[in-house]
Amino acid sequence: MVQVGDVIVSFDVLREKFSCDLGACHGACCVEGDAGAPVTLDEIAEIESVLPDIEDDLSPEARSVIRRQGVAYNDPSGELVTSIVGGKDCVFCIKQGATTLCALEKAWREGRTSFMKPVSCHLYPIRVGHYGAYYALNYNRWDICKAAVLKGQNEGIPVYQYLREPLVRRFGQEWYDELCLVASELHRQHLL
Repeated sequence: MVQVGDVIVSFDVLREKFSCDLGACHGACCVEGDAGAPVTLDEIAEIESVLPDIEDDLSPEARSVIRRQGVAYNDPSGELVTSIVGGKDCVFCIKQGATTLCALEKAWREGRTSFMKPVSCHLYPIRVGHYGAYYALNYNRWDICKAAVLKGQNEGIPVYQYLREPLVRRFGQEWYDELCLVASELHRQHLL
């Protein structure tokens, strides 16, 4: 572990390789699991504000879940997460052939909305924990991401470099620049 500002960063975030391979996994991270993606109250408000722009993209089942319980709920551990359909699929999942995409991100990429998607989704496979005055960044290993690990290894891309954009989005450019300096120094000292 290394500390950058008020963030404790696991060495795995700096050392492990990763690069999403949507062609291999088909967006399984949006449909596997037993809870939705972690969200903040601010993100829930943003999602609710863009909902009219994406509602037609959502499945009838997803629209029904949203009408019944909203865009998010508290999971069994008390964490706010996006609502899910059928006990696993995020309500914002949409199918494009065999691939699952995020309706929020699709609308953002098409310029229809100003909200991309929850930061927790953007940061995956990094998970952010909050402990008092500190945040903790950990690398989450999941079998469905085996192809992303192989692709990252082949391309030589560490997790923190692959996730530069969401890390900057969440913690700022100055923080990310400091993280890169710390990683370079750890490499220089052969600690990574």
